Amino acid sequence: MYLENKDLKLRALEPEDLENLYKWENNTNLWIYGNTLTPYSKLALRNYISETQQQDIYEAKQLRLMIELKSSNTVIGTVDLYEFDFHHSRAGIGILIDEDYRNCNYASQTLEIIREYVFSFLKINQIFAYIAVDNLQSIRLFEKSGYKCSGELHDWIRDDSKYKNVYIYQLKS
Repeated sequence: MYLENKDLKLRALEPEDLENLYKWENNTNLWIYGNTLTPYSKLALRNYISETQQQDIYEAKQLRLMIELKSSNTVIGTVDLYEFDFHHSRAGIGILIDEDYRNCNYASQTLEIIREYVFSFLKINQIFAYIAVDNLQSIRLFEKSGYKCSGELHDWIRDDSKYKNVYIYQLKS
């Protein structure tokens, strides 16, 4: 099985991905969507890449893949499977498309590629995503990709001095 379609390829992290990770992980505007609280050094990210190359999803309980344009080998984003739970047959998903490549249908294509991988290869039962209630672009993306809103968590994430609710979106096999 290849993790690709006609436009995109999803691949493992490589040392040359350091600069993109450094840019994305240290963008404070994105921290609300993850659990980042402090900047990452290049050394820490270099070590992360090295460790990631040596572990599989069953050991690490997560998998980060780079999203690459096949036509130019340009990295345009990343997709993460996290909280991988083999026993309960589920994983969380997060996606980031670089600002320069948004609104080009790449996020939808990535979710379709990951869907095939998760359900056909990993054989897990469901993927879930936490999405802030005011993140309308992500809500539209996940709904368009077949995810269903299954609930709302109140005061789940903190943005500056206020708390925000998040929706839980699920996609079952």
